Amino acid sequence: MVAPNTALRAVRTGMRMSQDDFARALQAAGHRVGEPNDANKRLVQRWESGAIAAPRPVYARALEVVTGLPISLLGFDAVPGGHVADDEHGGHDLTSPVSSLATPTPTSKPTTTAHQSYEGVWLSRYQYYSSGRGDSFAGQHFVVLLQHGDRLTARSLPGSASSSLSLDLTVDGAVVTGTWVEQTDPTGYYRGARYHGAIQLIAEPTGRRMAGKWIGFGKDMDVNTGPWELVFRDASTSKTTLDRYNTSAT
Repeated sequence: MVAPNTALRAVRTGMRMSQDDFARALQAAGHRVGEPNDANKRLVQRWESGAIAAPRPVYARALEVVTGLPISLLGFDAVPGGHVADDEHGGHDLTSPVSSLATPTPTSKPTTTAHQSYEGVWLSRYQYYSSGRGDSFAGQHFVVLLQHGDRLTARSLPGSASSSLSLDLTVDGAVVTGTWVEQTDPTGYYRGARYHGAIQLIAEPTGRRMAGKWIGFGKDMDVNTGPWELVFRDASTSKTTLDRYNTSAT
């Protein structure tokens, strides 16, 4: 009997997306990274039902972009087994759709500049002033950072803090720019409020630290700013590694 993929379904519902919404997000992600795909509601249903044990690489990359999580945490088998392939036409595609570019031809376009890899586990740490409490505080999370070309996505490990944090970033040389969203602790001071804003960081040449500033609105609807840094911890995004860091970052 095929076991349903409850992990993927939990992630999708946690993002408050229907299966149609999720499929459209996967298509949009594919276009952003230059790998268009044909994700649809039926495909998402087959993943969640367990009829497909593992997605093809083009879908795996889109899933990572949309969820901000490594494919190893989305409930799929590490290696495709005997289930029907997800291309609706049978057969398994175990190679990357860009692998055909490995052998250049006279008409090939010049390859783009390789991006430094920032993928792995990072410690996210920011500071903010609470006008209601008249003091400054620090927010800390362990985040798993995934990279697709010049785009970075970071999602906090749930056990590292009582709030959840996500970052969507773009790398331009040493400059890292993007947005952040934090869902605060429902039982904490901010009672589950959702805050969001912009962020810009400068990556050190070592690639092991990024530091800069955040900007965002506060509890009193004023615009605030403060320091933010990401400090590298581990290059692995395996389940074993993530389990090790899924603990309080304070």
